[in-house]
Amino acid sequence: MWPLRALGPWRLALAHLRWAARPYSGSQGTGSGGGPLGAPGLRTRLLVTGLFGTGLAAAWLWARAKKEQRQQRRRMEALRSAAVGQGDFHLVDHTGRPRCKADFAGQWVLLYFGFTHCPDICPEELEKLAGVVRRLDAEPGQPAVQPLFVTVDPERDDVAAMGRYVREFHPRLLGLTGTAEQVSEAGRAYRVYYSAGPRDEDQDYIVDHSIIIYLLNPDGLFTDYYSRSKTEEQITASVRRHMARFRSAFS
Repeated sequence: MWPLRALGPWRLALAHLRWAARPYSGSQGTGSGGGPLGAPGLRTRLLVTGLFGTGLAAAWLWARAKKEQRQQRRRMEALRSAAVGQGDFHLVDHTGRPRCKADFAGQWVLLYFGFTHCPDICPEELEKLAGVVRRLDAEPGQPAVQPLFVTVDPERDDVAAMGRYVREFHPRLLGLTGTAEQVSEAGRAYRVYYSAGPRDEDQDYIVDHSIIIYLLNPDGLFTDYYSRSKTEEQITASVRRHMARFRSAFS
């Protein structure tokens, strides 16, 4: 004899549906209502099939949610092991006020590194970042997000230059600058690559740098990052999910 093997959930579902859809057999006899003796009526079959299908759908949704949670945990573990954003920074904002990481404790932060002479990428990314902030501001009950822009070109991006630049994007956007050493310290904390290119005859140059938007949670911890390929809508949805799941490590 062949050994019996338990049916998987999808084979079991298929077998059940076949049973529910099978035709009545005249050999089963008839009851007083004219239906097959001892067999469930059509409505009963449809009801049972519907309930069975609903249960399968609920089980599938539960399994998918669990899978997404596992993937998110693995992603967060990988981000923490990378030690990104665990250091501090000491910079000056575009109003001349000294700033450090602790100043933004208790706030959600979207952070971008770039420079004011960037011809296209930095303006595009800052427009995207500002768009995310505006979308979240428009959602009732969502905490305010603080946008930050850190220069990677401290030689040209002084306080005045940063002040003129950031007002083009969002009223809450803070521009941060400092000495070459202070900017380098902030860049190292977030694993930012940047390198000034050769100067032309007008002493102008381009700075090659990482193109990433960082998300920091209210504990000041690096929570996620978004590359240039991410859209404004995708980033907004991701930040919203992180906000919904956030539980402070210090409470």
